[in-house]
Amino acid sequence: MRSKVHWGYDADFIARAMPDLTVRPEWIEAGLILVAESERLLAGVAGITDEGGGEFDVSVFFVDPPFMGKGVGRLLFQALAELARTRGGKRLTILADPNAGRFYERMGAVQVGKERSGTSGRVLPLFHFRLGSGSRHPADGDR
Repeated sequence: MRSKVHWGYDADFIARAMPDLTVRPEWIEAGLILVAESERLLAGVAGITDEGGGEFDVSVFFVDPPFMGKGVGRLLFQALAELARTRGGKRLTILADPNAGRFYERMGAVQVGKERSGTSGRVLPLFHFRLGSGSRHPADGDR
């Protein structure tokens, strides 16, 4: 939640968006959540959901504000992509916060459209990231 507050979202928005901001126990049990730590402090969290057929969605991706701009997000994204690859992933789909769009583009994702968020009702940028074998930042512009 600190990550959302950092971008100016108010308590009402956070309450409406809480289902999208919550890490679910079944994701942890399935090994689909990664946590970044720095000196025993939580620096970030990221997770994927398996949609089948080699498709994975980024379910959560947050960096705690004191760690923004320090490489935590890049490391989390690379580790998340590798996690999906090891589970047979071919592509990540990312319904991104508007403030995170440039980050995902720097990681090699391509914006393929926009989609409405089910909980907040906002129209958000939709990205694809191809999980090529051995490539650091492969992108997929296919819709």
